[in-house]
Amino acid sequence: MVINCKKIASLIEKEIKKTLKKLKKNKPKLVVFLIGESSEQLSFVKIKNKLAKKLGIKFEFIHYKKTPLFEEFARCLKQKANEKETTGVIIQQPLPAALTTETIYQYIPPEKEIESHHPKSPFLPPIGLAVLTALKSALLAGTVNEKIIISPKKDVDFFQKKLKNKKTVLVGQGITGGLPIGKTLNYFKINFIAVTSKTEKKENYYQQADVLITAVGKKVIYPNNLKQKVILLNVGLRKEKEKLKGDYEEKEIKNIASFYTKTPGGIGPIDVLYLYKNLVDAALIQKK
Repeated sequence: MVINCKKIASLIEKEIKKTLKKLKKNKPKLVVFLIGESSEQLSFVKIKNKLAKKLGIKFEFIHYKKTPLFEEFARCLKQKANEKETTGVIIQQPLPAALTTETIYQYIPPEKEIESHHPKSPFLPPIGLAVLTALKSALLAGTVNEKIIISPKKDVDFFQKKLKNKKTVLVGQGITGGLPIGKTLNYFKINFIAVTSKTEKKENYYQQADVLITAVGKKVIYPNNLKQKVILLNVGLRKEKEKLKGDYEEKEIKNIASFYTKTPGGIGPIDVLYLYKNLVDAALIQKK
C-alpha cells in the first residue's frame, strides 16, 4: 500500500499555520545560502521559496554563483544569522570542497540552526522527521491523522515498542540523506544497520530488513532482494528519461512491500514542511 504522504504533508502544514497564528505579526524569516549554479539545488530553493510565500513566511535567498573565500562566506553567514529579523538559516548542501567543514555551522546560533547540523541545535533533521512520520503511518496500518506528527518527547517509546524484534536497514550515508536520517534514528533509539557503498553483500541485509530506508539516488533495490511485507521508504532521487524516480521501481515492489513511499511526491514534500515546522518552533523559542 502506498503511504499517503500528500495527506501527511497537509496535516503538517495545518500545524505550521496554527503556530503562525500564535506568532501573530511576528512572522518568521528563513535565510537560504547557496553556492554554485546546480540546477538541482536551485530547484530545491525554488520549492522552499514557493512554500514560504504560501505560508506567509519571509524568505531571503543569498546566492554565490562562484565559490567565495571561506572568510568572506563565514562573515556573511554570521552577520545574517545574528540579525534579529532572521529566525532560521540553512545552507544548501553539498558545499564546494573549499567550504566543506562542520565548523561552518558554528557561525549560526543553535536556536537558528534548524537543520540540526550544529551539535547544540535544539532541532532534529527535517528529513529524518519526514522519514519517521511515514514510518509511523505504516506501523499504524496506514493511519494518517494529527497523532502521527512526530513528537520528540513522546515517540521514543512508540518506536521502541513497534520495532521490537524488527530489523531496520538504512542505505546511504550522504550529508543530505543517510547521515541526518541516521542521527534521527539514533535519537529515537531505533537500532539499525547502516549499508554504505563499502558494505559487502548488501543484498543479504536488504533481504533481512523489515524496514528498509533508501537514500542513494540510484536504483539499488530489486524485488528479489526484498522480504515479504517489508516497509519501503525512499529518499533518493534519480532521473531516468527526464522522469524523477527513487531507489526502486514502484511497479516492481508494490506487491511485495506492505507499505511504500512514491517518488516524487513522497518523503520530499514532508521534509520541506518539517523544515518550516522547525522554523516556526524556532520563532517561538526566540520569542521567549
